[in-house]
Amino acid sequence: MSIENIHWEQSVAGVVIKDNKVLLARHTYGNGKGMLIIPGGYVNYGETPQQALKREYMEETKIEVEPQDIIGIRFNMHDWYIVFRAKYISGKAQSDNDENSEVLWLDVNYALSRDDVPELTKKMIESATLKQCGLQYAEYNGNAKHAPSSLYIATDSDL
Repeated sequence: MSIENIHWEQSVAGVVIKDNKVLLARHTYGNGKGMLIIPGGYVNYGETPQQALKREYMEETKIEVEPQDIIGIRFNMHDWYIVFRAKYISGKAQSDNDENSEVLWLDVNYALSRDDVPELTKKMIESATLKQCGLQYAEYNGNAKHAPSSLYIATDSDL
């Protein structure tokens, strides 16, 4: 896709957990450089958030996923970011050697304990592990460059 087709104010990500392991990618640029994050990216014009997630996962990890429910939404004055719980469909995880330098499956609890997994990714992993959920506002300082930010994440609830 050409750079003109990217909707820079809309982005998506997804948490895929299979056999109690979460798929993470080591980011190669920006604020997340060197960090293990959940895969995702910008929505293209004419694309739904769900289509964008499927495309981004395939491009970045070679994994086919199916978006499920929304487990987090972050808004700020600049853009929005939707995070889905996503189901693993097929594929063998491999780096795109561009946006990420490695893609790996990590035990969920181990991922949550690592210093190279940022706070937002940890919050989304935790949200993805809940059986029943409802989106609720959560304290999140966000990136000061785009402050203020609002974050809604999945929490245990009686639905």
